Amino acid sequence: MKKKGIIVMLSICLFLTVGCGKVAELKNGEQVVGKINGKTVTANDLYEELKNKGGTSVFINMIDDFIANKEIKDSDSIKTEAKSQLDQLKAQYENAGQDFKEVLKNAGYANEDALLKVLILDIKKNKVVENFLKDHITDDEINDYYDTNIEGELTARHILITPEVKEDMTEEETSKAKENAKKKAENILKKLEKGEKFEDLAKKNSDDEGSKKNGGLIENITKDTVVEPFYNATKKLKDGEYTKEVVESSYGYHIILRVSQKEKPKLKDVKEDILEDIVSDKLSSDSTLTTTTWVDIRKKYKLNIEDSKIKKEYNELNS
Repeated sequence: MKKKGIIVMLSICLFLTVGCGKVAELKNGEQVVGKINGKTVTANDLYEELKNKGGTSVFINMIDDFIANKEIKDSDSIKTEAKSQLDQLKAQYENAGQDFKEVLKNAGYANEDALLKVLILDIKKNKVVENFLKDHITDDEINDYYDTNIEGELTARHILITPEVKEDMTEEETSKAKENAKKKAENILKKLEKGEKFEDLAKKNSDDEGSKKNGGLIENITKDTVVEPFYNATKKLKDGEYTKEVVESSYGYHIILRVSQKEKPKLKDVKEDILEDIVSDKLSSDSTLTTTTWVDIRKKYKLNIEDSKIKKEYNELNS
């Protein structure tokens, strides 16, 4: 297991460098780890064996851990994020009927705090990669993203009709429930066309409990705050105009009235958000990017591998 490997390697490194009590030595100066009748295991023997069993991976993890701790300091936000991840993992295993203490033990962790430290370190490593990628985003990329994706926030009203679907329904029953919800939405749309007030119809009919009391009002709408069909439909409308057909989304069927749109924010005010979005898009579209970025980060730190075997394996993995 990765964690156990790291601990073993660290323990050996400490043993070799600072010693632990009296250390036996052969005549040639090699340190003895242990021996039995007919066999003596030296520190060099153990080191060579460890190299053959994941030594390169352990070495690189040690390098990356050092870089992560150097660049990203501990913070309350990181600890909170890691604790949230831990709680989610714990809940998943316990909901599946497993003893989380046993899960930790089998994975090589002494307790929850030990796992929490690993999660904190993983978050730091991710942030190192994100920061490195941000530093290498060009002005052209930022400007293109701004021109293409940034819009002024929208305000709209909507009426949502959610199909009454249950888990034990057949496919036919589910389809019927969706059909009934769509018909209900279409009937409300007809009432709207006859002159009834949108706000009144929303208060009376909408299944969106968060907005119905305010006549279906939703403010500060961006493409990241609502589902795509809702955003696209709202964006196409003019102020004061409502959709002439119901809009289907994963939540059900919407009737949308566009109220207004704010001016597009200035680039300087959204630049950090743009950088985060671009990095997120890059990482999600390229599964190898994290690995290749770490190679570049290590180059920045002038990584020099002295051991020929580890150097060869590292170069083969990252060529």
